[in-house]
Amino acid sequence: MEAPVNNTLQQFKNLVGTKFQLYNSLFTSLPFHRVEKTGVFLSLFLLHCEEGYAKGLSPVEIMDSFFKQYTTYEDEQKKIDLLFRFVQYSERQVVLFDALEDAAFRHIRDINGSGSLKHLQAEVVQEEAQDELAEKLKDFAVRLVLTAHPTQFYPGEVLGIINDLSKALVSDNTAQVNMYLQQLGKTPFFKKEKPTPFDEAVSLIWFLENIFYQAAGRIMAYLKGQFPEAVSTSNALIRMGFWPGGDRDGNPFVNANITLEVANALRGAIIKCYYQDVRKLRRRLTFKGVENVLSVLENKLYGNLFIPGHKVDISKQEILDTLAGIRHTIMEDHNGLFVHLVDNLVSKVEIFGLYFASLDIRQDSSVHRPLLDAVAAKTNALPDDYKSLNEVQKMAALLHIPGPIDPAVLENELHRDTLKTIASIKLIQEANGEDGCHRYIISHTTSALNVLEVYGMFLLSGWQKETLHIDIVPLFETIDDLRHAGEVMRALYQNEAYRTHLEQRQKKQTIMLGFSDGTKDGGYLMANWSIYKAKEELTRVSKEYGVNVVFFDGRGGPPARGGGKTHQFYASMGRNIANQEIQQTIQGQTVSSNFGTVDAAQYNMEQLIHAGIANELFSSRKTTMSEEDETILQLLADEGYKSFLQLKEHPYFLEYLDHASPLRYYAEANIGSRPSKRNASAKLNLNDLRAVPYVGAWSQLKQNVPGYYGVGTALEQLDKAGKWEAVQNLYDHSLFFKTLLDNCEMAMKKSYFPLTAYLARHPQYGEVWNMIYDEFELTKKYLLRLSGQSDLMAGSPIDHLSIQMRERIVLPLLTAQQFALARIREQEEHAGNGKWKEVYEKLVMRCSFGIINAGRNSA
Repeated sequence: MEAPVNNTLQQFKNLVGTKFQLYNSLFTSLPFHRVEKTGVFLSLFLLHCEEGYAKGLSPVEIMDSFFKQYTTYEDEQKKIDLLFRFVQYSERQVVLFDALEDAAFRHIRDINGSGSLKHLQAEVVQEEAQDELAEKLKDFAVRLVLTAHPTQFYPGEVLGIINDLSKALVSDNTAQVNMYLQQLGKTPFFKKEKPTPFDEAVSLIWFLENIFYQAAGRIMAYLKGQFPEAVSTSNALIRMGFWPGGDRDGNPFVNANITLEVANALRGAIIKCYYQDVRKLRRRLTFKGVENVLSVLENKLYGNLFIPGHKVDISKQEILDTLAGIRHTIMEDHNGLFVHLVDNLVSKVEIFGLYFASLDIRQDSSVHRPLLDAVAAKTNALPDDYKSLNEVQKMAALLHIPGPIDPAVLENELHRDTLKTIASIKLIQEANGEDGCHRYIISHTTSALNVLEVYGMFLLSGWQKETLHIDIVPLFETIDDLRHAGEVMRALYQNEAYRTHLEQRQKKQTIMLGFSDGTKDGGYLMANWSIYKAKEELTRVSKEYGVNVVFFDGRGGPPARGGGKTHQFYASMGRNIANQEIQQTIQGQTVSSNFGTVDAAQYNMEQLIHAGIANELFSSRKTTMSEEDETILQLLADEGYKSFLQLKEHPYFLEYLDHASPLRYYAEANIGSRPSKRNASAKLNLNDLRAVPYVGAWSQLKQNVPGYYGVGTALEQLDKAGKWEAVQNLYDHSLFFKTLLDNCEMAMKKSYFPLTAYLARHPQYGEVWNMIYDEFELTKKYLLRLSGQSDLMAGSPIDHLSIQMRERIVLPLLTAQQFALARIREQEEHAGNGKWKEVYEKLVMRCSFGIINAGRNSA
């Protein structure tokens, strides 16, 4: 095993490290003011930062000594100008590094190795498990749901350049690389205005058209080629989901009209893909009895795509029937020539239909309660005293709504729009097919009533119980909600009307579990363990009532929000946790970092598919862990929770984060349409603060607290209790636990405490800084003891080196950002002396872009 690792690591050094140094020299030709001098200064500044932090200097001391030692600048404006040029230069270095990694992907990842479909094929053949595979593929699916969570700082134009730059780097076309780097020099990296939800949708549709469409086609073509009898045409193995335009949780800019516009855009995008493929087919299928049929299909697709006001007059089935006829003619009359091209398009149509990605609707439960109170006050649809009824009485009332109401009778615009949105889902299903929009997700679900409130709202919007083609999806997020999730679902399963609804939905109940708010609420260990235990209980309760439960994981990019090596979590599950489907959100930068190229997307999708299938077919595990293992993990979670609560409940905890990080500037960064807090008028508090800015702020502080805090204390407590041998055994034999700690190591590897060491002596915040630093060191000590390694992430040498190189690129930006924050604090303390405050605030935000992009997943 050692040789391949060494060979791959050397490949990474050659294809990424060495090429980065070579192409970096082209940066002197970037169309910037005084760019050559900037490059020289930036190299000196990086070394000066490293030396300064080694001596224990603060960012302000490092910055001041740099200007004195290397420049003659006395004027504040000249200093600031140089720092902004550093930002421009560093941002583009990050883009170059991203593009180089993308270009090298096939060489540094074993795309046909463990976890690939080729690996699955070998396992199936070796175990003679073809029948078992066919059975599994009848209802198994991987559903990737693209969200617009604001962790993506690259504008669409820059993402396009990265894509083109990667292709030029693959072919070593230096002239093209140079041109694209110059294009980067002229392309703004920041948005002057916030994107609208529709803008966010358009950005993500680019990935659907250019990446997922191709990658999913490749995967299905391979599976059909290897296992033609096993692949079920009635079950789409790969499914795409979509949140921009449908996710209105805390986003006042999403409304019913936006939802319809996005649904239309998704349909238009997939028809465009089919149209382009049919045109390509016509160049090959020039045969009698085929060419004319293709021509008719092309014209019909054209009409549905380009003719203004053209009513949708094509269906998924019509396209499939046409292609089936063409296939039959080719096989009968033309020796099967080019039939694989037809099969490839058929696979894509089976996956994407006329909707491309299923648009999910999401809203917070707190919106529904007052809406229904208003309905009771204004109409006869609910009893006059509805507001004062108990939960059981309210549920009964919601199930007996006599008919639809006119949303116009409601005074509140949000209430009117909520009912209009539910009515518009019908229009989407008529145009895009039922799969185009069939889920309503309820954030902060705490009771069965929350689910039946949504059921009642559908009845209020004109839907009939017998034809309610909608999955109502509760979302459990906080530690307390996760603990009570089983009770909530039991109450729902016992409700006769809701059980009837589930019968109509093939006895399938989707339940969403949120990692981000769980980590914010209970810390890293408790959040992950609570979700595991919730899944275990929900599987048991659902089985008891004959319901097929499907888990939808709300995972972010970094480990602190449930990200990291997610396929390993799925691979570790035993049969005590439902595994019919793998569903997860793909948030923010994870879209571009893990699915930014067709190769990367195919690799990561195959890993998930393999995890779900192989776990069912080849794992002998009845449970993920033994009773003893569960006891150890529960003890660890409890100790970690206690430790995290001590930090979270420190009187200066949130103030410290606001003081030392760029948290307050997230809302002004114009990277997402959604506000950074759920309650815009409220004072800063953890409940209202969204997980993305919370985790992102820790990331830019290079402390990454949500990704490890409490782990060290938990391990130490069990060590003191004489249970270390059991912990070590759990680490050595449980893939679930090892993956949990591997991801923890990733969050820690991206931490850098010398950056903020000056805060250790701060009269107000020093105690918080020292608590965090001590926990980091304690966690590091115990993780290295468990792994037997000398450094964090030493077992993943490529990722280890990638992080090291990225962190060096952004060290000047981190220093500049902390310097700017210090200057802002100074000017806020001295009223009337705020001449440069606005400029420094702009510098803080501009530094954020490069810092977050370099991390590729916010931690």
